[in-house]
Amino acid sequence: MSTSSRIHPTAIIAPGAQIPASCSIGPYCTIGPNVVLGEDCELISHVVLDGHTAFGGGNRIFPFACLGVAPQDLKYAGEPTRCTIGDLNTFREYVTISRGTSGGGGETTVGSGCLIMAYTHIGHDSHIGNGCILANSATLAGHVIVEDYAVVGALCPVHQFCRIGKYSYIGGGTTITQDVLPYSLTSIERNNHAYGLNKVGLERRGFSTSQLKALRQAYRLLQASKLNTTDALAAIRATLAEPSSPNAPGMEPEAAEHVAYLADFIASSPRGIIK
Repeated sequence: MSTSSRIHPTAIIAPGAQIPASCSIGPYCTIGPNVVLGEDCELISHVVLDGHTAFGGGNRIFPFACLGVAPQDLKYAGEPTRCTIGDLNTFREYVTISRGTSGGGGETTVGSGCLIMAYTHIGHDSHIGNGCILANSATLAGHVIVEDYAVVGALCPVHQFCRIGKYSYIGGGTTITQDVLPYSLTSIERNNHAYGLNKVGLERRGFSTSQLKALRQAYRLLQASKLNTTDALAAIRATLAEPSSPNAPGMEPEAAEHVAYLADFIASSPRGIIK
């Protein structure tokens, strides 16, 4: 370990760790005796590096990431397995990467130029290629292969022994239990539906009977009539968004304001609405 490295006094560096002078080690980091860092790596704070783990240069590791830690495998008995990581990767908060197991090849690897977002888990004996993006809370079981430039969306669990083909894109929330084709866009079906008015929640927030009635009528026009969204929006504006409308006698001004906000929200949606 170089004594000229930029190491915060609260960091704990075990004897034997190899840290070039160009590295920056922030507060409360813990680095094990068999860790090797490349040039210009930055550990922002509270990072744990463990095991026989080697990094290339220019990696940036955010708080509470734990890299090279023992595999979550009951068969693991402390064998000196490895984790090897390339250059210019970013590991965001709470990322966990397990080192390999003797029964799975003994090594977990991450290539170069990857963005590994917060709360991602990379299980033991997995292999991540170059230029990959693993979005928040992507969860890779052991023995998963992610080929170059693949994107795994947020909240995606990937079953053990699955392969993610190169240049593929997996939509958020998709459970992967088989191999993902290279170059593909793979996603779970998205049958999202708005199931009417949030009546209980609105009552708890003090919405009056008149306001709830106006909003319920607007939702009926949007969902239960046979109008498309454009025509439903026009009908909502014509009949419910103005308290002076002949179709809404006695409507409270606040009720009309809520309906007008609903109509404006629909009209300004760049991606369309769930209904």
